[in-house]
Amino acid sequence: MPRPLDSFRILFVCTGNVCRSPIAERLTRLELATRLGPAAGRIVVESAGTWGHEGAPMEAHAATVLDEYGADSAGFAGRELLDEHVIDADLVLTATLDHRAQVISMGHSAGLRTFTLKEFTRLVRRVDPGTLPYPGDGSRLTDRARALVRSAAALRGWLLAASPEFDEVDDPYGAPIGMFRNCGEEIFDALDPVVTALTGVPGVH
Repeated sequence: MPRPLDSFRILFVCTGNVCRSPIAERLTRLELATRLGPAAGRIVVESAGTWGHEGAPMEAHAATVLDEYGADSAGFAGRELLDEHVIDADLVLTATLDHRAQVISMGHSAGLRTFTLKEFTRLVRRVDPGTLPYPGDGSRLTDRARALVRSAAALRGWLLAASPEFDEVDDPYGAPIGMFRNCGEEIFDALDPVVTALTGVPGVH
């Protein structure tokens, strides 16, 4: 995918890239488009898996959950996580702490821009929006996004989770649709404050 001029790239990572990270990718794209309109193109959202099923469709239950949210589930193809994905990403959000550790172990100075999704949500909630650049007409959107990542990274050592599991999203692979719906809700609830902080535009739900 060609990189838009002055873009900010988010990469979601799980294990197979067929359940959690596709749900996060497509829900994020939906929320960005809803809140920003054409300016959403400045934020590129992709996903991959540490044991990614290259070229595989997302799990049928994952697609169903996305359809229920009104998100586009079409045209998805799984990817195995590669060095170039990490190098290109401005923010890497993983499902679990193990995924986070695997991304960071690849190098590329990824430590300061790699978080679990729920860890990033927890930190973002403590960032004062007034300290971030105002996105205006979208021209400063990428500046705001980069500032948000720096602020979250600075808080990480001070704000610890109640328990490690608190920062993780469990894998619904092979589970009934109800587990996928729970997973989708968990991901959506974690994404909502993140997208609000990134864009400066609250969601309407």
